[in-house]
Amino acid sequence: MAQTATADERVRRVGAFRKWLTRPELAAVAGSVLVFVFFAIVAGDSGFLTLGGAASYLEVSAQLGIVAVPVSLLMIAGEFDLSVGSMVGAAGMLVAIGIVEYGWPLWLAIVAALVLAMLVGLFNGYVVTRTRLPSFIVTLGMLFALRGLTIGFTRLLTGRTEIGGLTGATRGSPLPPIFAGTIKGFPVSIIWWLVLAVIGTWVLQRTVFGNWTFGVGGDPNAARNVGVPVNRVKITLFVCTALSAALLAVIQVLDAGSADVLRGQLLELQAIAAAVIGGVLLTGGYGSVVGALFGALIFGMVEQGIFFTGINTDWFQVFVGVMLLIAVLFNNYIRRRASEAR
Repeated sequence: MAQTATADERVRRVGAFRKWLTRPELAAVAGSVLVFVFFAIVAGDSGFLTLGGAASYLEVSAQLGIVAVPVSLLMIAGEFDLSVGSMVGAAGMLVAIGIVEYGWPLWLAIVAALVLAMLVGLFNGYVVTRTRLPSFIVTLGMLFALRGLTIGFTRLLTGRTEIGGLTGATRGSPLPPIFAGTIKGFPVSIIWWLVLAVIGTWVLQRTVFGNWTFGVGGDPNAARNVGVPVNRVKITLFVCTALSAALLAVIQVLDAGSADVLRGQLLELQAIAAAVIGGVLLTGGYGSVVGALFGALIFGMVEQGIFFTGINTDWFQVFVGVMLLIAVLFNNYIRRRASEAR
């Protein structure tokens, strides 16, 4: 007579609710709900709850989230990229100068911006992996160098730091609606943001590369010992962060019809803050793309929510700082609970 299979006493059973409590994006999801409810109450009559209000904060969230998604993946792998803000300014200026000053077709200007971003990402990743210098220092240097080169070359070639006239120069091209169009009043950048978040989540949760990313961030030496191509993973993610910055630059340039050398300033810190609010640990090896998505959503709702309340928008940074501190404290608690669950 066959014996009835019994549960292995060495395996600890964890309930569904307890598993949910240990999810890295829990704080960001809960924070998004609380922020929405707060501004719905205090600014609902001022336009926050209208379709226009939703479009405004989702657009802000999308433009941050497009960069925050790959930045969160890079942080999970244990590295930082502080040059993404400067990359936005450099790529935007390359597009604008190429079109307005030299008569390039839009597609060529976009390709040139993406190639520049790829080269910058490869350089950052190569220097970090070959020298073992902290990525914080390497990309901080690139932040200043790239911003300075953008300002210097723009003044040299055009004599100014802002270039307009892109709307007329790109009229008739099929590409502007793809990057800066609207769908029933909502900017198409929201679609880009959501698509990137879906792809990032799939890569992180369902592919070997995602497992490698967690392993590289958790313990790169152990990952290397079991055959994970640590350097290739890091370089690939550096390229992705730079490409996302170039994509955002194209969206902003076509949407505004102009480019500015200072565009993207402080974006790198906001992207890191969105990832941290979303549950990504600064030490690497833990986090989720979904959390970064909700972290960017919180940014958008707070920035536009303050505007709808009529409060001076200078207070936005106070909200961000408080949210960041709360998120770090909550993430430490979640990590302890996750360790206990194991």
